[in-house]
Amino acid sequence: MGSLSKFKSNKHVLCRIILVLLLSCTPYSTNLSSRHSSSNILQSPPSVSTTFSLRSLVLDGYFEFDDLSYAAKDFGGRYHFLPSAVLHPKSVADVSATIKHVFELGTFSELTVAARGRGHSLQGQAQAHKGVVIQMESIKSHKMRVHSGKNPSVDVPGGELWINILYETLKHGLAPKSWTDYLHLTIGGTLSNGGISGQAFLHGPQIDNVQELEVVTGKGDIVTCSEKQNGDLFYGVLGGLGQYGIITRARISLGPSAERVKWIKMLYHEFSTFSMDQERLMFSKETFDYMEGFVIINRTGLLNNWRSSFGPKDPVRASQFSSDGKILYCLELAKYFNPNEYDIVEQGIEKSLSELNFIPSTLFQSEVSLVEFLDRVHISEMKLKEKGLWDVPHPWLNLLVPKSQISHFAEQVFGNIIADNNGAILIYPVNQSKWNNKTSLVTPDENVFYLVAFLSSAIPSASGNERLEQILAQNQKVLDFCSSMTTGCKQYLPHYSTQEDWQSHFGPKWEIVTRRKLEYDPLAILAPGQRIFQKSSSTVSTKAQVQAT
Repeated sequence: MGSLSKFKSNKHVLCRIILVLLLSCTPYSTNLSSRHSSSNILQSPPSVSTTFSLRSLVLDGYFEFDDLSYAAKDFGGRYHFLPSAVLHPKSVADVSATIKHVFELGTFSELTVAARGRGHSLQGQAQAHKGVVIQMESIKSHKMRVHSGKNPSVDVPGGELWINILYETLKHGLAPKSWTDYLHLTIGGTLSNGGISGQAFLHGPQIDNVQELEVVTGKGDIVTCSEKQNGDLFYGVLGGLGQYGIITRARISLGPSAERVKWIKMLYHEFSTFSMDQERLMFSKETFDYMEGFVIINRTGLLNNWRSSFGPKDPVRASQFSSDGKILYCLELAKYFNPNEYDIVEQGIEKSLSELNFIPSTLFQSEVSLVEFLDRVHISEMKLKEKGLWDVPHPWLNLLVPKSQISHFAEQVFGNIIADNNGAILIYPVNQSKWNNKTSLVTPDENVFYLVAFLSSAIPSASGNERLEQILAQNQKVLDFCSSMTTGCKQYLPHYSTQEDWQSHFGPKWEIVTRRKLEYDPLAILAPGQRIFQKSSSTVSTKAQVQAT
């Protein structure tokens, strides 16, 4: 009997291993491959049987089956996959019922499910070809609630916008500690990726400032999770690219807010000096609340183009400065304060600036409200929309580059591979010790690494898509260079067209990724637009065999 029991146990383990291998090796269908996905042609409409199946569900909200082209668009502007239906849920129960229905269809349906907020994904990650797109902002069953006290927090629906959290928490003298540069994004969207901005060197990304989540898994289960309750799912979902569950509620940590912001910009000629100052500030005991950097290539008359609200510290010397088309590096800093702290804060800023080695004539300062500073990108958005330049393709590339390689990266990429600014180029360091390595977010294996973001816009021209193709080719050259480096970069907001590349991206975490996928989304229903796993009948049937054993 002992031998037979051991055989059955080994057989069960073997079946699970086979299933992992099938999930790892499932080929991608042609209509999801990168060489076809940049087409603007919408895919074929859903089948009658698919829509009939969804129409049979009884929900508080409703399904939309016609005129769904808006759900096949995103900020990236390159991928356009038409869903079968868009769900406008009123409650979390609607999300659960829909996913459970798709799960129970099993091999008889190719339906998948994608959560969509404001559609700011870059590579079609919130799209579901012939599947169901869930419009997360429609959920009304959860209300925003601020909890003051010793460990302040705010409970928010997954479809809520960060800008609305800012306004609500400020009423209580509180605010989240970590932000994205753009606040008109949903909670679920940024927490599924990471949420990195100029506060990350102090407080880590947004995913490291979460106390609790409510998640709907790929089986339709509604699960409350935190570090101590269902911790595997909690850390898996944070930065998990939507692979294990849809975030329907989050409890975000808060800290004391401030009313005003001292906003500072300065320039450098040399990258080594620029990066040295950034790292000095990152490890300084008395530092700023926000720090980012920018690369400026092939620009002239730069100082005259800075925001009119910025004033030069030395107007005479500033008026004499000229970039002469050389590569420059801009350090951007911010210090939060309340009016009664002005003198003390000003002294601290002067002391910190005296230890830096920027070009003296390029020091510019401004003072704005906290809301004005944090919502600064939205102002630019409105201006671009007025000119018709917002809704264009955005072939962005975001990288995490190890400190040991950043100087070599800067030397080879800025001014060589990237010969001109197609948009903003961000670059700033973060401290790995401030980050939680239990989450799904993949970072370089060094204590300090840099976020480098190429935020290009493909402005239409008489030549059609030529500009877009140029930027994509340029991005590929940067990626090829990264592949040649001895210590690897990692993509942030990653996008790959083969599972081999995904395995390389996750590295040692790949085994955990596949295990969690099997446990929380065994039929690969969720987030098909990420192209990590693909729902297939072979995967489903093998799962059934495993359950039978």
